[in-house]
Amino acid sequence: MDQTNSIPRILVVDDNNEAADISAELLELQGYRTAVAYAGMAGLEAVRTFQPHAVLLDLGMPGMDGYQVAAALRAVPDYDDVALIAFTAWGDVLTRQRVVDTGFDEHVIKPANLERILAAVRNALAKRAQLSAIAVAEAS
Repeated sequence: MDQTNSIPRILVVDDNNEAADISAELLELQGYRTAVAYAGMAGLEAVRTFQPHAVLLDLGMPGMDGYQVAAALRAVPDYDDVALIAFTAWGDVLTRQRVVDTGFDEHVIKPANLERILAAVRNALAKRAQLSAIAVAEAS
């Protein structure tokens, strides 16, 4: 997937329309380009069309939940460079471990202030960039 544009693209996937829209608006105010999807399957389609650098992904959605979306993305090599950020009210030990096991780069517990969300986005993007650089170096 082409990740060369200078303005990072962030996809927000959340079944709570208001929460998704507000999160996207706050990220736009910080200079990111954003798109929103209100369900897991719609999120997968939006990843294909919007080609985000990062996905802020709610875990507890009906139908395809955030774990299933993350697993589907991590199963496709074209999306290896996409940073995944779990954005959920769940913060228990089992959830945290499952987030790591599913391939998320960061875990943000709602409600979260803007600084925490921005730090998670920066950290997740940096982690994916580092992993990409390692993969390129190993392929050389």
